[in-house]
Amino acid sequence: MAKKAKEGSPEQKLRALYDLQIIDSKIDGIRTVRGELPLEVEDLEDEVAGLITRVDKLKEEIDSFKKDVATKKNIIVESKAAIKKYEGQQKNVRNNREFDSLTKEVEFQNLEIQLAEKRIEEYEVKIVGKVKTLEDSSDIVKERSADLDLKKKELEEIIAETQREEEILLKKSKETAKHVDDRLLKAYARIRGGSKNGLAVVPVERGASGGSFIQIPPQRQLDIVARKKIIVDEHSGRILVDAELAEEQRQKMEDSIARLMSKK
Repeated sequence: MAKKAKEGSPEQKLRALYDLQIIDSKIDGIRTVRGELPLEVEDLEDEVAGLITRVDKLKEEIDSFKKDVATKKNIIVESKAAIKKYEGQQKNVRNNREFDSLTKEVEFQNLEIQLAEKRIEEYEVKIVGKVKTLEDSSDIVKERSADLDLKKKELEEIIAETQREEEILLKKSKETAKHVDDRLLKAYARIRGGSKNGLAVVPVERGASGGSFIQIPPQRQLDIVARKKIIVDEHSGRILVDAELAEEQRQKMEDSIARLMSKK
């Protein structure tokens, strides 16, 4: 059976630090499980919003072209009515000058009709193209909206599954941090902040610090096992604990967390 560490001793500090590392690593793990999902949901929301804006714009353009077609059709109706009127007036002219003037008016109205018909053809071609693009864009909106709904549901399920555990662990982390003196706590936070995997306290494994392949000198390994002082790995800058202490604290912490999680 391992000896109980003296109050305020380096060993007690190491145990408290490693407890804190175990808890914080579990919190990191929960957040890793959620991973990129919140960002994926946000990106999909932005994409869907952009697609909806595009669809709305296409609808406005189609409506605008349809209005243009209606306007040109009205021009054709008005021009045909004008031609009918001018042709009727030609039957009652008093001289060639009046006849020629009315003939020019008829020609002008015919040109207006031709131009309007040309514009109608152009608008209708554009409408067909816009409608096809609208249909394709609408299909994409449906697909991406379905993807978004799935991602949101997935995120909600993960949050529901892990929220209580995270809240318990965060509370446990704060309580455990109270047993670490301010100087060590600041060093721990600094080392964690500079580490990609959030590890500030690591056990010695096979003669090297956790996650490192660089061997620790034998005498330094003996100092770590002795637990009489806080030892920092000169290569990674992490605080080192021996494997036995690490295993003891891990088992105790696992049991403690399990008890907390079992409470309703």
